[in-house]
Amino acid sequence: MIRREDVLEVLSNVQDPETKKDIVSSNLIEDLVVEGDMIRLTVYVNNPAMHARNRMKEAIEFNLKSRLSKDVSISCSVKQKSLASSANRKVLPKVKNIVAIASGKGGVGKSTVTSNLAAGLAKKGYKVGLIDADIYGPSLPTMFDLVGERPKMVEVEGKSLISPLESHGVKILSIGFFTDKENAVVWRGPMASKALLQMFNDAHWDSLDFLLVDLPPGTGDIHLSLIQSIPLDGVVIVSTPQEVALADARRGVNMFKMENVKVPIIGMVENMSWFTPEELPENKYYIFGRDGTKNLSEGLNVPFLGQIPLVQSIRESGDIGAPAVLQYESLISSVFDELVTNFVTQIENNQKSKINGK
Repeated sequence: MIRREDVLEVLSNVQDPETKKDIVSSNLIEDLVVEGDMIRLTVYVNNPAMHARNRMKEAIEFNLKSRLSKDVSISCSVKQKSLASSANRKVLPKVKNIVAIASGKGGVGKSTVTSNLAAGLAKKGYKVGLIDADIYGPSLPTMFDLVGERPKMVEVEGKSLISPLESHGVKILSIGFFTDKENAVVWRGPMASKALLQMFNDAHWDSLDFLLVDLPPGTGDIHLSLIQSIPLDGVVIVSTPQEVALADARRGVNMFKMENVKVPIIGMVENMSWFTPEELPENKYYIFGRDGTKNLSEGLNVPFLGQIPLVQSIRESGDIGAPAVLQYESLISSVFDELVTNFVTQIENNQKSKINGK
């Protein structure tokens, strides 16, 4: 006779590969029924990809049969853990999470972090969209090898909408698709804001788990227009560890915390944390200071999502339109994979806080 507690004890040895925590303590098991030699259960996983769900099912069946009885009958359903947080959003109701990526100043690698976060989410099986809202310096067409491409129009329910381009599993719209790359974009604030909102309201994004928005640096018209018009589910702040960047990052965090803004801070990312030369992969040179963004996030009581080293291959990957997170089984890929995992975990934590009224 198999007991329920025996089943839970066995399942406590099965880990969610995304969080590295066991599925019992993480409360990922529901509808567990044990009747004689029959076990029925539902397990929720963070990774929506079919191969990830199959691996989880195989791990559960292997552990139960090897530790309890090879004759046990198992009915296991593996489902994606829900990320829906904006079911009542009127703007883009089919998009579960709209998250902005911001920085207090330029040159900290915000677009590089954004492109790798987007490609990393798609790599894990999520449906991802990306808006390049850096109106005056759009760089995502280069980072996704889409320079010179032009989106087409599609008819959706009688409306003519812009169809985002797609690269590496990410749907993308950028002002760079509609302008001459050789000429500067000279627009006043209202015109730039209108162009940005068109990429939300006049585009066919369809169903997405995440829509990331790469904001221009600073705290200006574009940011305020976006916040007033689009209900953001959160923002990620990118900074380098040097003092001049940290001062601007602090201002960025404080802007999103303002009473009339109040956008949840998903977390902070430290870019260019240290330099590692290719020929000395174990060496770390803290060119811009050490742990500056990490310490600032702790001081501001904001989650810290991770540190990205200054590595030549990241720049090279961006230049050829293939984000470094796609360098499978490489050191830099694992760094970005960890960032993606921390990002998704923090999104879920924010949603739980919302539900609990905190």
